[in-house]
Amino acid sequence: MTRTEEIFELILRGKAKDISDKVTEAINAGDDPKELMNAGMIAAMDEIGERFAQGEIFVPEMMVSAKAMQKGLETLKPFLSEDDSVGIGTLVIATVAGDLHDIGKNLVAMMLESAGFEVIDLGCDVPVDSFINAVKENPKVSIVCCSALLTTTMPAMKEVINGLIEAGVREQVKVLIGGAPVSQSFCDEIGADGYGEDAAAAIKLAKAIVAAA
Repeated sequence: MTRTEEIFELILRGKAKDISDKVTEAINAGDDPKELMNAGMIAAMDEIGERFAQGEIFVPEMMVSAKAMQKGLETLKPFLSEDDSVGIGTLVIATVAGDLHDIGKNLVAMMLESAGFEVIDLGCDVPVDSFINAVKENPKVSIVCCSALLTTTMPAMKEVINGLIEAGVREQVKVLIGGAPVSQSFCDEIGADGYGEDAAAAIKLAKAIVAAA
């Protein structure tokens, strides 16, 4: 088994304590950092996403693998050139105003970062103005992700879209929504660009948007 394959397996198994040493070992042995990232780390998280979508693993397994990926990436980043940068796109993510739930949002943020996105996480109970300011202050942002767990806070997603329109920045971003009470029909109703029923679906959707840009 190659060191890249070992890194792949460590992330699949969520071995955050072991991943940094293995990445350092691979770098010291002269392995290509970009190969370690793409074939070892990102490929492992793609596999995790597929397993989750197939019902073979569940949220706890996804979270431990995402944490292992983040730990490995922290070790690897200093050895990546600008051309090899992990970022495939930049996005903003937050739980909307009035909603303090962040477990699902945090998982999606971790998975998106593991998939290669630069993630600007605004946290939870985030007002419309904060979404708008984040887009204006970060011109590279192409996706805005809104999460809600309460039916009472779902209308805030529409307020975010309206706010982006009024601020004149709606054209430059795609708005993705998700959360337990959210549905595709609600997505269509408020004029969002996409709905992810779970973390794996959200990552696929974000990747498709970047690929189509």
